[in-house]
Amino acid sequence: MAALAGKTAVVTGGSRGIGRAIVLRLVRDGASVVFNYARSKEAADEVVREAEAAGGTVTALQLDLAEPGAAEALMEAADQQLGGLDILVNNAAAPIEVAPIAETDEADFDRTMAVNAKSVFLTVRYAARHLRDGGRIVNISSLNTVRPAPGNAPYAASKGAVEQLTLVASRELGARGITVNTVSPGATDTDLLRGANPPEALTRVAGLTPLGRLGTPEDVADVVAFLAGPDGRWLTGQNLRATGGIL
Repeated sequence: MAALAGKTAVVTGGSRGIGRAIVLRLVRDGASVVFNYARSKEAADEVVREAEAAGGTVTALQLDLAEPGAAEALMEAADQQLGGLDILVNNAAAPIEVAPIAETDEADFDRTMAVNAKSVFLTVRYAARHLRDGGRIVNISSLNTVRPAPGNAPYAASKGAVEQLTLVASRELGARGITVNTVSPGATDTDLLRGANPPEALTRVAGLTPLGRLGTPEDVADVVAFLAGPDGRWLTGQNLRATGGIL
């Protein structure tokens, strides 16, 4: 029997990269999934087709989590469609606008915080009220909270907020058997990473990693699936750094 058979899940930012891999892994493990995407309907439809070809039940909703009310709308729609919620994975992240603090645009800061931090708070708040007992919350953070890079202040700050929210939520929800954990990927081969870094930087990071390569979205999705499944029942308030050993 599949580890997540009969379970329901919401994944934010599920059309590309790590989010796509998480959706497909949860489906493969038996969960029914609703995910959101901000822009590319084509990419989202491809995820749905792939999941359905594997026998899964997946719905994609176009909602930009930077917009007021979008996070709550996603959770309410998923809850209604799935008939209750067991798993929440907060993966969505705003594109990284690399700039020194002195040159960072306020609008870029606000959008980064809205998607990366505020939407996580709002979805976790909904989950705290409605997630079934014994549920799972997994928030995606980043290596950059402990290895911050110049030009990365809003992103690192937003992910630091996510890690602190995880710790508080794990203590508040533990009595109901709900686990709340963070997964912090290292350099993972996604469009987001390649859009923010020149090729030589990615080669350098791979060389610094004991396992000698960049991570893949599937590497991270496997860690998320562990935390979302029955084998993760005794872990809460933890930050699993899926970095290939760079930390």
